[in-house]
Amino acid sequence: MKASVILPTYNEAGNIVGLVEEILTNLPTDVEPEILIVDDDSPDKTYEVAKNAFATNRKVRVILRKEDRGFAKSIRAGIELATGEFVIVMDTDFTHDPAEIPRMLHIARACDIVSGSRFCAGGNMQDRKHYLTSLAYNWLLRLLLRTQVQDNLGGYFVMRREKILSLPLDYIFLGYGEYFFRLLYFAQRYGLTVIEIPAIYRLRGYGTSKSSFMKMLSSYSRAAILLRIRGRALMRRHDRAVS
Repeated sequence: MKASVILPTYNEAGNIVGLVEEILTNLPTDVEPEILIVDDDSPDKTYEVAKNAFATNRKVRVILRKEDRGFAKSIRAGIELATGEFVIVMDTDFTHDPAEIPRMLHIARACDIVSGSRFCAGGNMQDRKHYLTSLAYNWLLRLLLRTQVQDNLGGYFVMRREKILSLPLDYIFLGYGEYFFRLLYFAQRYGLTVIEIPAIYRLRGYGTSKSSFMKMLSSYSRAAILLRIRGRALMRRHDRAVS
């Protein structure tokens, strides 16, 4: 089995080398790994740091994006360039623990999406303030989108690549972290199975967070409302385009 790990980066020069090394250490021995570092032309030279560190490692590909940049778009670019049967998407600041990967891959053999959840039984987050605000906002998303998914913003997941590519990518991979609840929304409505497993999200490693809670609250809420209103129409448009 081949698994591709997608790592979208922006100003993560202090984290990326150690993270990739930790991922390679944790991947099961029966898995052929492919690591795709997708960098949005970081001012801190993340691309150059990763390129130099893994110049002779054929398991690692470093991709530089200078146009049409953005977090969700970088993830999509990595998925489209990946060659693995399974795709693993995770943040590059060490909040997503690579030690969870073997369990997630094992469960992914029996379902369509495995999501590392902070809010199902056994899940947690070391940043307590962030945990509580995210928990409260997830309750709102669950009501608005009528979903039983506990963690709609985690962004740490494993999925079969062919299943992702069957979804309406043009309507999913936009903006920042809101892409994840759009992914789950469309996946469930196309009949894909989602299994959440408990995960503990760690504190960021090097550097500072690039997200603003108030900005995210505004943009995510707007995205969720539009999805609630237009979701089924977007599905019909996608179905007509691929038929």
